[in-house]
Amino acid sequence: MFRNNLAHSGIYAAEGVPKLKGVKWTFHTHGEVVSSPAIVEGVVYFGSNDGNLYALDQQTGTRKWAFRTEARVASSPAVDHGLVYFGSYDGNFYAIESATGKLRWKFSNAGERRYAATHLHGSLPLGETMPDPFDVYLSSPAVSNNVVYFGSGDDNVYALDATTGAMKWKFKTGDVVHASPAIVDGKLYIGSWDSYFYALDAATGKELWRFKTGEDPDIHNQVGIQSSAIVADGIVYFGCRDSNLYAVDAATGKKLWTFNNKGSWVIVSPVVQAGKLYFATSDTALLHVVDAKTGTPIDSLKFYWPIFSSPSIAGNMLYLAGQDGKLVAVDLTSFKPAWTFQSEGSRQNLAALSKPDGRPNYEAVFQSNFYDDMIVGVTKTHTVGTFLSSPVISGSVVYVGSADGNLYAIE
Repeated sequence: MFRNNLAHSGIYAAEGVPKLKGVKWTFHTHGEVVSSPAIVEGVVYFGSNDGNLYALDQQTGTRKWAFRTEARVASSPAVDHGLVYFGSYDGNFYAIESATGKLRWKFSNAGERRYAATHLHGSLPLGETMPDPFDVYLSSPAVSNNVVYFGSGDDNVYALDATTGAMKWKFKTGDVVHASPAIVDGKLYIGSWDSYFYALDAATGKELWRFKTGEDPDIHNQVGIQSSAIVADGIVYFGCRDSNLYAVDAATGKKLWTFNNKGSWVIVSPVVQAGKLYFATSDTALLHVVDAKTGTPIDSLKFYWPIFSSPSIAGNMLYLAGQDGKLVAVDLTSFKPAWTFQSEGSRQNLAALSKPDGRPNYEAVFQSNFYDDMIVGVTKTHTVGTFLSSPVISGSVVYVGSADGNLYAIE
């Protein structure tokens, strides 16, 4: 499932790619690949914004089957007991037979949507409600004890019987829920665009505690939780659009520490290993490493373009994919890049949309502060083969999807 397991650790028991050889195979879809792949028993499952959920042979990249929905599949699938679970922007949540691609059941919510607000990011016209083009993900499901959990654009968190799709409970938040639930010790942890982070009883949906993050009532830029939490050593870690990385006691919801990123969103899910927490930022494009218990800074690496893709670890390497279409392997001993892979879209278009120093040339892309121009600008930046999908490591291969429509297997 997304981030490998119910705690969203982002750590994979795999050899990984200490030294880059090249592309093992590429599979092209007809839409941006925002979904992160799930790999089970030699099959790679992932969604595309072309409306399909794909199953590929892990060794060759050959398509085994595709299941068509009516809208973008920006959810990362979960695979459990022969079924693949995922959500689509068509407002349905699906359970598909992993072997055949046939529908087992589907569940319809009250209507999928993106987070929306007036004067969004300072855009005009002032009184128009605008869907946020940076709300790119759908909630990715978690499966535990024959129950599948996920968030929805109808503001609810759902728990369904994994075999039949019958609803066990739903929990109403104040806005869109596109973060993915982490489940540890019978508790479900998830954030909402309503600025609250919630801990729920996984069996009943009863609220155990909630944690308040920042607000931005004017332009709605510094508000909302896109980041999916991870749970490690009794602490819940999650990022927020209020520019903070939070560490909260999993049992009580008490704030342990925050790391402020000076206006830069934290969209990624962090990763914790050996007492160190790693996370990346959007506009400042920094990979931070801090003490997991205290939040004390240890080191950082500077990149050029924003980072939404979550870092993953296998062995002694951390894999980080950026919006510039570059996947970087960072040696955790030296905390320096070991190699860089560039997507096809990045090789073709990155130079034209970058300044001489490598930073994005936003002045050339965003023509005005009118909302329509923001949509056009975001779409244009994705032509650089942006990585929004998070890297998954299996064996000696890294798998990651790109906005250029490709799923890459890199060895």
